[in-house]
Amino acid sequence: MHVFYTPDIHKNSELPEEEAQHCTRVLRLNTGDEITLTDGIGNFYRAKIDIATNKHCLVNIIEKVTQNPLWEGHLHIAMAPTKNIDRTEWFVEKATEIGFNELTFLNCRFSERKIVKIERISKILISAIKQSLKARVPIVNELTSFDKFIAQPLKGQKYIAHCYDGDKSYLKDIIIKGVDATILIGPEGDFSEEEIEKAIANGFMPISLGPSRLRTETAAVVACHIFNLKNQI
Repeated sequence: MHVFYTPDIHKNSELPEEEAQHCTRVLRLNTGDEITLTDGIGNFYRAKIDIATNKHCLVNIIEKVTQNPLWEGHLHIAMAPTKNIDRTEWFVEKATEIGFNELTFLNCRFSERKIVKIERISKILISAIKQSLKARVPIVNELTSFDKFIAQPLKGQKYIAHCYDGDKSYLKDIIIKGVDATILIGPEGDFSEEEIEKAIANGFMPISLGPSRLRTETAAVVACHIFNLKNQI
């Protein structure tokens, strides 16, 4: 199935230029061919191509199909971007395939990356929802300071994963089905002890994701997977 991202399809029957070129020049689809569109806010559309050129593709909507939520609750992953941005991009792709709702990048004390190109991340998100047949694009937020983020009023349960010794529960044992969750994942050098103390003071529960020490991007994927296993519909 060929899926194309068309956020303005409800008011514009022409595919965005990049999607149109992929449709007509790469896939060589033509007038009369049937394709699937998504608006990124929960809907798929069966459509037939009316006009196809190298740069333009106009369609006629045959049917609108709303996709029911695939999991319960709102999952917000807040993670420090990795020094090697490829690892962060890998996380974005895989987590989107698994399923999450919102992503915020954190600027922490031991962060080694201070810049994230949100436009690039958004393109990966869109590609991943098309590949995994999801009709909703996760929200992605700009890089935010750790202190500012934890001070926000966040709904549901709040967790901070870290590698220090201490009183921690496994996320799989305490996550609550159907309840929104925000999970903090630290940088390669982990959160500082001061950051952990601040997070706990702001209502975050310290957690472990398992007995192995995980890379930042792996930890974020594992957290996402645990949430989804608990909240599958």
